[in-house]
Amino acid sequence: MPVTLMNPEGMMKPDVYRQVAIATGSRQVHIAGQVAYDADGQLIARGDLAGQVAQAYRNVAIALAAAGATFNDVVRLTIYVVDWKLENMPAFQAGIEQAAKEFGVVPAPASLIGVSVLFEPGVLVEIEATAVVD
Repeated sequence: MPVTLMNPEGMMKPDVYRQVAIATGSRQVHIAGQVAYDADGQLIARGDLAGQVAQAYRNVAIALAAAGATFNDVVRLTIYVVDWKLENMPAFQAGIEQAAKEFGVVPAPASLIGVSVLFEPGVLVEIEATAVVD
């Protein structure tokens, strides 16, 4: 496997992501920011952070599969959330848990960035991914 994820000794050990990814593969996959659109371009789960997180992860999974990758190959996630507050964490995690059940999402290194708005009203989350495969 070309990706090893870890939380080194002496650093915080979060459950939902890892601090370090070591990649030894030779092919990089960069996934553009994915939002909660279905294949027809319709926004899924309007007003529902958990539902939008799960759908955005579904779209990342589709993009990864098209490149011959899975969440096991992901070395970095960047997640943008509109009007982020710590109180949103349970809904955010519920969306990740749903995606983990569906796709075996691995807790890769990640950044969660609160933003005031994304490109379209109603879009609550956008997820970018980078993967490395052999």
